[in-house]
Order: sequence, then structure tokens, then C-alpha cells
Amino acid sequence: MTTLPFPLTPEPDAEAAERGRKLFAGPVEFLKGVVAMDGLPPADRPEICFAGRSNVGKSSLINALTGRKALARASNTPGRTQEINYFTLGESHYLVDLPGYGYAEAPLKVVEKWQRLLKAYLAGRQTLRRAFVLIDARHGVKPVDDEIMKLLDGAAVTFQTVLTKADKVKVAERDKVLDQVRAALTRHPAAFPEIILSSSEKGDGIATLRATVEGIA
Repeated sequence: MTTLPFPLTPEPDAEAAERGRKLFAGPVEFLKGVVAMDGLPPADRPEICFAGRSNVGKSSLINALTGRKALARASNTPGRTQEINYFTLGESHYLVDLPGYGYAEAPLKVVEKWQRLLKAYLAGRQTLRRAFVLIDARHGVKPVDDEIMKLLDGAAVTFQTVLTKADKVKVAERDKVLDQVRAALTRHPAAFPEIILSSSEKGDGIATLRATVEGIA
């Protein structure tokens, strides 16, 4: 039997799922929006970040993880989040929402400024334990996603791919997209060797993602 590269992350056992649930059920607070490196909070705990192109469903996923309907601002205008947004997960972790990327509406100067901030953050944040790169299950990896993955490779930041909106595609189509994603990930040395399938709407993959985050020290 051949083993697929980048298999799906197995569902957590009851104990791991409960630890993950407890982490996200505790206090989750918006701490601050950061527009420059000197605005980052003290690097006093492990942090995980979420990155994804505009409209990938990042805000919805963060809201589903935390069980709060409006913690991260979901917007009908792609790319409205122009800051690195910090949230506290209890007293143990930071959850970081990175600016959406890959939309045409923003002025070039603004996009360049965000890219500089993103590069500086990814390269210079020693407490960053893992990035979760969100990919739309309907579209797979696009060139702009590849760019962010290269950034993470260069910064030696381990990243794990999360397919969002998995409920929006039929299984056969989803499998095709998974093949494309797996092929893309083989080119990236920083890619964590598992993929998480998720649906914010249906709750698929939420327990797995919570347990994964809780297990990152």
C-alpha cells in the first residue's frame, strides 16, 4: 500500500480533543492590531498564526475555532484586515491573524507595506511555532499562495495547510484539489507533513485544528 505524501491529520482522540476544546473555550481576547514590528507584544509565549488569501474564510475559521461569532471580523470586502491582529488564548498562547493577501483592490503601496511587515514578522518572531496556511478547497494552491509558502520556507517557519470550505465541493473534486495541493507542498521544505480539511459552516476539522494548536508547545 502506497502512503500518500501529506496525509490528512487524523482526528484527535477524546483526551486530545478535550484539551483542545478547553484551550479555545477559555478566555480569548483581542489584544491589539499591529502595523509595525515595534508594535508587537512581548514574545513571552508560543504563538501560531493564520495566513490566507483574501476570501479564503480565515475570519470564519477563527470564529469557529473560538466559538465566538464576531471575534475576527468577517467582511464582504476582501482585504479589509490591514493589520497583524493579536488574540490571547488564555494565558498560554497568542493566536495571530495575518493580513489577507492576493487581492487586486488595494493600492500597490499598501500591498507593498503589508508584504514588508509580513516578511519582517515571519523572519523575526522567534516565538512563532507554526503558521497555518489556509487554502480554499474549491480552488487549490494559487501562485499567490506559493509566494507565502516560499516566504515561510525562507524564514524557516513550519507551516501546515488547512483546506477551508471543504463542504462546498464534492468528494471527487476535493480529491483532485488535494492531489494538486500535495504536489505543490512537495516543493516547500517548511511544509508540515499533514493537511487538515475544514468547514467553518459544518464544523468539520475544528476539533482536529484545536487539538493541533493545543499540542504545539
